[in-house]
Amino acid sequence: MQQKSKLFLQALKYSIPRLGKCMQKQHLNHYNFADHYYDRIKLKKCHLTKCLQDKPTISELARNIPSRSFSCKDFLPIKQENKDSLSENMDAFEKVRTKLETQPQEEYEIINAEVKHGGFVYYQEGCCLVRSKDEEADNDNYEVLFNLEELKLDQPFIDCIRVAPDEKYVAAKIRTEDSEASTCIVVKLSDQPVMEASFPNVSSFEWVKDEEEEDVLFYTFQRNLRCHDVYRATFGDNKRNERFYTEKDPSYFVFLYLTKDSRFLTINIMNKTTSEVWLIDGLSPWDPPVLIQKRIHGVLYYVEHRDDELYILTNVGEPTEFKLPPWACGFIMDTNSDPKNCPFQLCSPIRPPKYYTYKFAEGKLFEETGHEDPITKTSRVLRLEAKSKDGKSVPMTIFHKTDSEDLQKKPLLVHVYGAYGMDLKMNFRPERRVLVDDGWILAYCHVRGGGELGLQWHADGRLTKKLNGLADLEACIKTLHGQGFSQPSLTALTAFSAGGVLVGALCNSNPELLRAVTLEAPFLDVLNTMMDTTLPLTLEELEEWGNPSSDEKHKNYIKRYCPYQNIKPQHYPSIHITAYENDERVPLKGIVNYTDKLKEAIMEHAKDTGEGYQAPNVVLDIQPGGNHVIEDSHKKITAQIKFLYEELGLDSTSVFENLKKYLKF
Repeated sequence: MQQKSKLFLQALKYSIPRLGKCMQKQHLNHYNFADHYYDRIKLKKCHLTKCLQDKPTISELARNIPSRSFSCKDFLPIKQENKDSLSENMDAFEKVRTKLETQPQEEYEIINAEVKHGGFVYYQEGCCLVRSKDEEADNDNYEVLFNLEELKLDQPFIDCIRVAPDEKYVAAKIRTEDSEASTCIVVKLSDQPVMEASFPNVSSFEWVKDEEEEDVLFYTFQRNLRCHDVYRATFGDNKRNERFYTEKDPSYFVFLYLTKDSRFLTINIMNKTTSEVWLIDGLSPWDPPVLIQKRIHGVLYYVEHRDDELYILTNVGEPTEFKLPPWACGFIMDTNSDPKNCPFQLCSPIRPPKYYTYKFAEGKLFEETGHEDPITKTSRVLRLEAKSKDGKSVPMTIFHKTDSEDLQKKPLLVHVYGAYGMDLKMNFRPERRVLVDDGWILAYCHVRGGGELGLQWHADGRLTKKLNGLADLEACIKTLHGQGFSQPSLTALTAFSAGGVLVGALCNSNPELLRAVTLEAPFLDVLNTMMDTTLPLTLEELEEWGNPSSDEKHKNYIKRYCPYQNIKPQHYPSIHITAYENDERVPLKGIVNYTDKLKEAIMEHAKDTGEGYQAPNVVLDIQPGGNHVIEDSHKKITAQIKFLYEELGLDSTSVFENLKKYLKF
């Protein structure tokens, strides 16, 4: 496979009735359509820039967040919004802003899940699953479908809702802030809604309707963070619940995705670099699944369907090609071709927050552009780039107040992630707005290892290229300082989960660039974690970090950057770590060991330095519960902000007054 990253979209045209007949005639289990007829493919080259759109809230793949499900929606082109829709969005944000500012003591809450189906909107209101007519969704006129308190859980919330095609049933996945375990409930919709069934440890789930007009719920079962089993169930008079697929390879996990038109259910089996998709006909959900393409190491692909066409988005190029069925014709889109030939809307390779509009700069990958923030009307966003050690251009997104003067004297908070091919989150959060309003500069560094610039951007920052991400982060911070954004004594760095690898590595290699660091559930002991195959995610993540148990090259390379392995007596920035007592993704033991070793190194350096040395503060804040990251924890947010202001010597009076608009103290 070529080193240069390419994206290919293969459109497979076929007749739906013909496919149905094939599936009915062939009673072979897991019949593979894709092993023949390779010579019948016609190829046509076009241009396709990697297009990104806002991802669902439950669409993450790795050690970084609670859910393992993933959607091929993430890779499909998006339609450019018209002026009317943009105006509506602006009005919506203005309403939100006004409501927040006129109710200063109200607690800030993020809506966890909301689904529109038919003429209704399904969502959570208080501790209840409710629905209201679409036109009455904002009038507090709703019907209670289920009271979550019946589950006897501590502060439960809904993070996913799916409605059956004919609205006879609704399914909702429910969990708590202190645990990643999810329960899926099925509610029968009637004059008096009633819970029909409850399934523990459900990860992804989707509805289809069979040929007898019966609703069938497909769901995946997750055990110890590993998702390998697929079930299907029916309700009412004809109750069934059966497991029909189990993935045997522990390095893979399974998730379900229903195509946008609800025509096909896809069973996606994948690890970090390889995937395999089985197709279930939505009209015949009891028939054996159809294999699109068996797994080939290094080949990722996703399947979507629209207008009797099956779309496959994949990373493969010569010499590996898909072998398509006889009813399929295909075309390949090549990133080196003329963009005018691309039938899809091109979009910027860096996805901005929803409330910003960017234009792709012709001839340049990144363009410095400024936009007024429609939420606060006081912020400016810039997109800049830094040059890494190898000359690679690394994009950055910077926010600051439009009326800020002498930015070199302003505090700077740098965000980084750089792992698993995932984009760095730039979503709106109240504490970020408060910091910007208080004069902070927020900088987001889209380093290699993330997914902002496609699969190759990820590949160039994983395994034995992980140090590229560290070099990118260092270059970004130096570029920010060189361009007049703050200075080392006013610079803080923040990350969560796998982002802690790069932050911890930078603290070891270039601590003089920073004054303070905040980490949440950070991955800091890469070597020992990846050598412990009893941990839930180690086998799944060998493709990201390497296998130090069997590969000496991987072991030696990990030793070069692993934060825990490279702690040494020197001056470190002050560090605040938030950890969770029963975190299954990043074991608390590794964080405690890192903290203890870091404190010992700081004490040793202090002894060698002599009297008058101001040692940095190291704070380990262990939160109860078993969740990996609790984004809306008010205690966590206030503790981190308090730490930053104290370490940078800033007056925190106004920032905490502003936080009262959103958080209860």
